[in-house]
Amino acid sequence: MLQFRTAMKGLAAAAALAAGLSMQPAMAKELRLSHFMSPQHPMNVNVFVPFAERLAEISGGDLTVKIFPGGTLNAAPPHQYSRLLEGVADISFGLPGYTGQLFPVVNTIVLPGLASNAIDGTERLLEAESLIEPEFGAKILGIWANETKVLLTRDKPVRSLDDVKGMTIRVTSAQDVPFVEAWGASAVAQPVNVIHQNLSNGTIDAILIGSSAIGSFKLWEPANYITVNVPPSVSAFFLLMNQEVWDGLTPQEQAWVNEAAGPRLSRDGGRAYDAAGKRGLDIAAANGVELITLSDAEVQRFKDAMAPAIAGFMKSTLRDGLTGADVVQAMGGLGQ
Repeated sequence: MLQFRTAMKGLAAAAALAAGLSMQPAMAKELRLSHFMSPQHPMNVNVFVPFAERLAEISGGDLTVKIFPGGTLNAAPPHQYSRLLEGVADISFGLPGYTGQLFPVVNTIVLPGLASNAIDGTERLLEAESLIEPEFGAKILGIWANETKVLLTRDKPVRSLDDVKGMTIRVTSAQDVPFVEAWGASAVAQPVNVIHQNLSNGTIDAILIGSSAIGSFKLWEPANYITVNVPPSVSAFFLLMNQEVWDGLTPQEQAWVNEAAGPRLSRDGGRAYDAAGKRGLDIAAANGVELITLSDAEVQRFKDAMAPAIAGFMKSTLRDGLTGADVVQAMGGLGQ
């Protein structure tokens, strides 16, 4: 009988211990978000930090985000996506243009004349998200566009199509190349962290980039001229979560992430770039950079020069059963 009572006491103690453990609060989870810009960059201030704050609030602190800016987890912008797949970061910001061969569908947004500004481009990307998502192999938290590109030069102002002939022009992605080369220039894709130096030392003659980069990367320093109204073209940006990390979250945690991200995060990105683009041009003008507006006739010459390249893109196959024209249609069609 004593042995029975002793055994029962042991079982009761074990049950009490188990009950006590089950009553302990679950450990909070922290997600690592990696990007390569400074903490003052508009994307960090207006997109990443608010997202982290929303997630912490929605989850009651059970699911949080720690932001690693300035390349802390990865200093090479083109490697943001591969480092995400490797699990170096749980969440990563990047440009699909840096590895354009992997992302032909999302990079359709660079097509000149497709999007008129950052907000328009973001809405077009959201419309085509179901076609874009299979390219990433990761959970899309946000996908948005920047403001339309401008052309920065150091030695020679661009006031006409003839002025760009023979220039070496930096572009964001391989998808930009055929359109710039249709102008009679040479195009080279380079990440943003090298272009200040490359324009300064004459390695390149011009930079084609969204005007937000003027302020973010001090491009008013090497540039003396900016042509502001070349035919409109934007670039895509992403905030992705590693798929294994996403799959490892509970359904409740996934719901929190979706609530904190969703279309709102994408639109935050578009609006932030739109504002930063205007600010970039103001900074350039305040520092004595000449802002050049092409005449309507010259804008049309640029468009006419690119027309064959655009037609070729529309006929191209981006992946099995999906042409450039299919994706353009999904993004709302050419209208500019």
